[in-house]
Amino acid sequence: MKHPEKKAEEMTTQELASYIDYSVLKPEFTPEQIIELTKDGVQLGCASICINPGYMELCKPYVEGSKTKLCPVCDFPFGTSSTESKVAQAKILVNKYADVISELDIVSNFGKIRAGLYDEVTADIKAVVDVCHEKNVPVKVIFETDALTEEEVRKACHCAMDANADFVKTSTGFLTGFESHGATPEIIKIMQEEVKDKCQVKGSGCIRTREHFLQLIDMGIDRMGVGYRSVPVVLDLKK
Repeated sequence: MKHPEKKAEEMTTQELASYIDYSVLKPEFTPEQIIELTKDGVQLGCASICINPGYMELCKPYVEGSKTKLCPVCDFPFGTSSTESKVAQAKILVNKYADVISELDIVSNFGKIRAGLYDEVTADIKAVVDVCHEKNVPVKVIFETDALTEEEVRKACHCAMDANADFVKTSTGFLTGFESHGATPEIIKIMQEEVKDKCQVKGSGCIRTREHFLQLIDMGIDRMGVGYRSVPVVLDLKK
């Protein structure tokens, strides 16, 4: 875990934006809305635009030639498809779009994590990671930490490491039936403790204030998923 060279409050808007995966995942978004939000994320210099796979072709022209890339989500938001179908989706994405993909985000089967089926979880993740790494596309693994105990989160981190994943990540933002806490400093610290320097850490869910955003950067977080409404808030943009 590497802390930034300067305090988050001293960073420029561009430096802060480079931590953001701009989330454009709501299923009710129209293509026009997705294009508008993608353009906004590119203009701000965000690390990526997180989008559903069906919109890769739509958004690709708007990130080409920019610092911002696309981050498609695989088997989102439940992670309960078969390994074969996850691999098939990942293959389509990396074979067609590797040049504009920052990373591929995949949802772990967190029901199996809760059941203690860690070998199955690892194998499921690894199958997708192997496909993505063939095209040099990094993989972030979402655990849906609000549905898990601390012990389950720690063990899940080792599933991701054993599968050679590149990032561990907290939340989808679409969990129901549980209290929503998302990327709290406490859960980020737990994940950082487990992965050390073997994986990067992405926080997502409930990052809605500038104070929270800056705190996580100062903790040494690597990336954050921020919803389209919260991006101008965390970057302190006057609209």
